[in-house]
Amino acid sequence: MNTALTIAGSDSSGGAGIQADIKTMTMNGVYAMSAITALTAQNTTGVTGILEVSPEFLSKQLDAIFEDIFPDAVKVGMVSSSQLIEIIADKLKSYKASNIVVDPVMVATSGSRLIEDEAINTLKEKLLPLAAVITPNIPEAEILADMTIKDKEDMEKAAKVLVERFGCAVLVKGGHRINDANDVLFAKSMSEPVWFEGRRIDNPNTHGTGCTLSSAIASNLAKGCELVQAIENAKAYLSGALEAMLDLGKGSGPLAHNYAILN
Repeated sequence: MNTALTIAGSDSSGGAGIQADIKTMTMNGVYAMSAITALTAQNTTGVTGILEVSPEFLSKQLDAIFEDIFPDAVKVGMVSSSQLIEIIADKLKSYKASNIVVDPVMVATSGSRLIEDEAINTLKEKLLPLAAVITPNIPEAEILADMTIKDKEDMEKAAKVLVERFGCAVLVKGGHRINDANDVLFAKSMSEPVWFEGRRIDNPNTHGTGCTLSSAIASNLAKGCELVQAIENAKAYLSGALEAMLDLGKGSGPLAHNYAILN
C-alpha cells in the first residue's frame, strides 16, 4: 500500500485539518500518517483556541515517521509559526521527501486567522520552494503574489507569478468568490495554464474543502499519478463529498468524506 503523511493542525470538530486529511487519504486508497503542528479548539462556527506543539516535539514526530514508514507523498497544511515551518522544511530536505503538496492555510473557512505574519515570510522562503505543487485559494494567492485577483485572467496571472517566484507548480483555486469551483494549474513545464472545471454544487457546508482537496492530490501523487490526473481525481472526490449534502453543526459544516461507503 502506498503511504502519505499529513503535517497539519488538529480540528477538534473533525471537518478540517488532520482529521479531514486522514479521512481523505484513507478514502483515496493510501495509508495515512500524521505529524500534528497544533491543537485547535474549533467547530463549524469558528476557532476559539490554538495550542502549538513545540519545535522539538514536531521534529520528533517527523523523525519517527521518516525513519520507519517513509511516505510516498507529503501534504503540509496549517503551520502557524516560523519555527515550526523551519523544522518542517529542514526535515523534508534532509529526508529528501518527494510529492510535497503545500496548502498554504492562512484563514479558516469561518474567517479565523490561522498564521502569524512573520510565518508567511518563512513559508515563502523555506517551504514553498520545496513543493511539487501548492494549492492557494484566492485570498492566499493574493497574499503570496502581492496582487488583487478579480477574475479568471487574474487567477492565471497569479499562478504564473507564483511559479516564477517559488519554482513549484501552482493550483489557484477559484471557489465561489470568482467562479463555481474552477481551478487553474500552471507549472514551469507548461506553455499554457490548465483549467479544471468544477461542478456547481449548492452546498453551504464547505468546512475543510481546502484540506480535503490537497490531501486527495497528495494521495493520488503517492499512488503514482501525474499531477494533472491527480488533481482531476482529487476534484472528483471532493465533488462527491460535497454532493452527499452532509449537514452537521451550526455554521459551515463538514464534508461527507466517507460518502462512497455510506449505506
